[in-house]
Amino acid sequence: MAVEAVLPQLSTILLTAAIDSINPCAIGVLILLLSTLVSTSQTKKQLLRMGFIYISAVYVVYFSAGLGLTLFLSYIPLIVSSLISILVGLVIIAMALIEIKDFYWYGQGFSLMIPGDKAKEIHKLAKNITVPGMIFLGAFVAGVELPCTGGPYLAITLILSQNFNLEAVFLLLIYNLIFVMPLIIILLLAYFGMKIQNIKMWKEMNKAQMRLSIGLLLVVLGWLLILIANGTINLN
Repeated sequence: MAVEAVLPQLSTILLTAAIDSINPCAIGVLILLLSTLVSTSQTKKQLLRMGFIYISAVYVVYFSAGLGLTLFLSYIPLIVSSLISILVGLVIIAMALIEIKDFYWYGQGFSLMIPGDKAKEIHKLAKNITVPGMIFLGAFVAGVELPCTGGPYLAITLILSQNFNLEAVFLLLIYNLIFVMPLIIILLLAYFGMKIQNIKMWKEMNKAQMRLSIGLLLVVLGWLLILIANGTINLN
């Protein structure tokens, strides 16, 4: 017998986005950018301005991609959508196992991270301290770090596509705001004088716990997609 469920409540979106937001990939790129900004910016005001432009670009690209994907999935026939949900659910569970593996054996075997060639490109782009440069960097990073950050977001867009309306758009806006919140906090910490090296040390010390949290979240989201697809859970 199927269990009736409604569109994910705000608390569900907040929890998923909060765990997704502590991804070491996204935080690592911002730390790299801040290191460059600190060494090249003439004033703290410039550091803050360029940092916010970068984060805003990440936000706009992530939200636009999520909105487009959710809208596209909402038009797919139910039987096809169910097959996609099962497939994505299995992929997300596989990603979860990789993240959990990295909690115990980070760096051994395959890991979800930004490809090496793309990481080198990010290093180069981070040196272009201009408004267009920050916008392009934010858009570029949003795309190339999807292997690290895309799992939870893909699951949420699939779930929201089951009942796509203005509430779903609002939830996507909230999700992405929470996703970039740690980046905003780190930027403000750097602006108010915290050393980038200390922020980097904190990130390295907590990297394993971040990956474990994301892995456990992905297990839940993967199973949720499969349960929705086979009719165990029905979305109104």
